[in-house]
Amino acid sequence: MATLLLLIIYLAFIGLGLPDALLGSAWSIMKHDIGATTEMAGYISLTVSFCTVISSLFASRLLHRFGTGKVTLFSILSTTIALLGFSLSNEFLFFILLAIPLGLGAGSVDAALSNYVALHFKAKHMSWLHCFWGIGAMTGPIVMSFSLDNGNNWRAGYLTIGIILTAIVVILLASLSLWRVFENGKIEEGDEKKLLSNREALRIRGVKMSMVSMLCYNGSETAAGLWMASFFIASKGISPGTAAACSSLFYIGIIIGRIVSGFLSTKVSSKSLIRYGGLVGCAGLVILILPLPIWVAAGALFIVGLGGAPIYPSIVHATPERFGEKASSSVIGLEMASAYTGSTLIPLIMGIIASQFGMFMVPLILLLLFGIMFVASEMVNRSTYTKRTLNP
Repeated sequence: MATLLLLIIYLAFIGLGLPDALLGSAWSIMKHDIGATTEMAGYISLTVSFCTVISSLFASRLLHRFGTGKVTLFSILSTTIALLGFSLSNEFLFFILLAIPLGLGAGSVDAALSNYVALHFKAKHMSWLHCFWGIGAMTGPIVMSFSLDNGNNWRAGYLTIGIILTAIVVILLASLSLWRVFENGKIEEGDEKKLLSNREALRIRGVKMSMVSMLCYNGSETAAGLWMASFFIASKGISPGTAAACSSLFYIGIIIGRIVSGFLSTKVSSKSLIRYGGLVGCAGLVILILPLPIWVAAGALFIVGLGGAPIYPSIVHATPERFGEKASSSVIGLEMASAYTGSTLIPLIMGIIASQFGMFMVPLILLLLFGIMFVASEMVNRSTYTKRTLNP
């Protein structure tokens, strides 16, 4: 029964990743159909990001009140309704309105499933869980690309993803009773006195530094995906097509790294995976900064993805151990909110800096972010070690 539940969680994380790259894949075509301009995609993206941060902050309260199964079900349902609405909408205003449930669903389900796996499954499953998110994130653009190649029909792309998510919703609805395998009805009882508020969680030693780690890593991951192709074009003098191929090595590194770190987690602690992953990522960025041939730079970007791969899932999985199971849902909600804040603001800030001083700033800023993440994570390790020492 636990194995079946784990498979459903993997499936739900594929569903979480499916919508992530759809807008960017289709916007060049769909903007003409809805009377929008190029920059208006940013308004939709910012609305999604803002709502994702908000839902992450409220995730612990929702989990405490309704339980992981119901939160996951209604989050995926919210995402499904938004995407099906996208496929039917003709006005830009409707896309802004539908971006609200899309963002609210994404933040809640990420925090809910991450907390559940951190509490009840081994660290390898957290790494592999985020691999399945990557599968969803890659599948979405493939589906949209097929739809665009067959009559520029972006609506069919959104409709297809909406139908896939509808099937996932049906599976989640049928499996609600399975979630009680571990929860045993404790969350559903709604004992509010046991809920740790976000304000109380923030006062726990090390939580703020853990949030900084998540903000820097997630921001650097999103920024690398957005700006590395432009860096290769400007700094290495290669064509856009070659630059796009080189930048894809970053995501290949992440996917391979999370598969490998899942196996390593049976022998290596989450703390060590974060530490050595950060060092490997920094080494890759140092190589990337140096004036070396393009094939070396492309390999270095792969190394950056490979090193960064275990950081996000390992921070999340280590949360119950670092801060206690009672606080885990609140702390993970705060970590997710920080991560999404980083992925929203850091690429924007990096773009502004790079436009003023040159694209060579991109790997330098990424190295700074990795350095801050590494220091913050080590401070969390020290503070939680001190806590265990003082309170054996």
